[in-house]
Amino acid sequence: MQLAQSAIFLAAAVVVVPLFKRLGLGSVLGYLAAGAVIGPSGLGLVEHVEDTLHVAEFGVVLLLFVIGLELQPKRLWEMRAGVFGLGSAQVAVTSVLLAAGAWLLGLPPAAALVVGFALSLSSTAFVLQVLGERLELTAPHGRASFKILLFQDLAAIPVLAAIPLLTGSGEGSEATQGPWMSLGIAAAVIAGLVLAGRVLLRPLFRWVLSTRVNELSSAWALLVVIGTALLMDLIHLEAALGAFLAGVLLADSEYRHELEADIEPFKGLLLGLFFVAVGMSADLGLIAAKPLQVLGIVLGLVTIKALALLAIGRLAKMPLGSAASLAIALSQGGEFAFVLFGVVKPAGLVTGEVIDLLVVAVTLSMMVTPLLLIARDRITARRAASNRREFDAIDEENPVIIAGFGRFGQIVGRVLRMTRIPFTALEVDTTQVDFLRRFGNEIYYGDAARVDLLRAAKADKARLIVVAIDDVEASMRTVEAVRRNFPELRIVARARNRPHAFRLMAHGAHVIVRETFLSSLDAARLSLQELGVTPSDAREYVKMFREHDERVLNEQYAIHEDEAALIASAKKFSADLERLFDADARQRPR
Repeated sequence: MQLAQSAIFLAAAVVVVPLFKRLGLGSVLGYLAAGAVIGPSGLGLVEHVEDTLHVAEFGVVLLLFVIGLELQPKRLWEMRAGVFGLGSAQVAVTSVLLAAGAWLLGLPPAAALVVGFALSLSSTAFVLQVLGERLELTAPHGRASFKILLFQDLAAIPVLAAIPLLTGSGEGSEATQGPWMSLGIAAAVIAGLVLAGRVLLRPLFRWVLSTRVNELSSAWALLVVIGTALLMDLIHLEAALGAFLAGVLLADSEYRHELEADIEPFKGLLLGLFFVAVGMSADLGLIAAKPLQVLGIVLGLVTIKALALLAIGRLAKMPLGSAASLAIALSQGGEFAFVLFGVVKPAGLVTGEVIDLLVVAVTLSMMVTPLLLIARDRITARRAASNRREFDAIDEENPVIIAGFGRFGQIVGRVLRMTRIPFTALEVDTTQVDFLRRFGNEIYYGDAARVDLLRAAKADKARLIVVAIDDVEASMRTVEAVRRNFPELRIVARARNRPHAFRLMAHGAHVIVRETFLSSLDAARLSLQELGVTPSDAREYVKMFREHDERVLNEQYAIHEDEAALIASAKKFSADLERLFDADARQRPR
């Protein structure tokens, strides 16, 4: 029976998710729709929703473990303004507004506060997945979303821990010990876990890796997560708390990336199952029976959260567009709401009828978010189309397109012209276009990130595009547009600096040229010659450095989001370079 249900889950996901992706609605909405179709309120192919949700929630536990792995104390300290500033403001403001709304609708004050807090939390799994698919995690609203979600996860954990203790809803010995005794036991267990983690986790992982059996590494990673989650469950705390703590304990470990790679496949599969289970939990019968109530709760939830986030974003001096994108991205309810509702229901704070309505509303709010993002894209595109000047008509087809014809792009163009290779030059600065045309340059006005302009420039028939744009964000938009719409077109991209180079690598640029790198190497070579080094030795030293630095750039890409690891890597490779030079010097004839 379980095998048959597994086949149903997989079949629904395989059929529905690609369809939603093709329609531009995203995979998460596809998972939710697949769950709604096969669930009890749909075709009824799967009936035991709660059993599935309990299993699938392990995906959220794994997600919390991965978040913990990213949460190095130093990095958290550097992000403190965004995490604790934006995050606390969002949770406080939306909790109060939503609690006030719940109280006005008739809930008692204590219940209204719990509901307000539960609904103030957005879906970490949902938002990160949606923004990741849309390549928006590195955008200003993407970074702000991550900081707020991180604070929400931190804020949810003590609340999840405290509610069953303080309401006396625990079972067994916990119910007779009283909340303060239970809290003391919980604090002691957590302290013991932290101490044991510092002393035992790294040596044990080192011992497992010494066996050189790859599957043992994955087994150990899962054992750490499951073991800490079970420990939390034994003392009636949320399993996510244990997973999060385990991740934090290993955040500074040299094995962090190995653990993350081992967990990632399980996390992705179980998160997909989690979204399917959430879709299954949507009571379509309740929607049909009380459509106005459900619609009112969904609209109220999304509107209140979006307006609060928009105001917070603007107060944080975010541009209006970024603040609006932040408001849309975090306007839904989250998976922690289901967990909190499950905790408060036995305590009698909120009736089962109200919880059923709230569960449906949170599920529908998740479904609404991707649609709002699509609407935002269309409104933005329509507004941009009405405000922009029409690009120049392009009546030529060339093997090379140069996007950005400033000081960098012009040199590329001169070399191509010298070698009789025709190219199409695009430039978005009208002043630059007019200036260059006075000198006889053939250049076209237009934003190279626009797909219609790229099609007009015959990008589908070109062999190469040189992205020589000075502005980093405009450069990234162009690379993304090319990779998405012209995957066969080779990209040579100009990088302003190392972080820009890492972003270009992440988005699939084929060749990356750091704009001052080669000229700096020339300056270094000439400086060595001025200091008495022979021209041949100077060239050899510079060549050695260049090859070493380019190798380091590719190796550091894997850890470029981890500042501590990046610093350690830079120190290591600097020492390696000195040893390389010393070895070369010893081999040279004196």
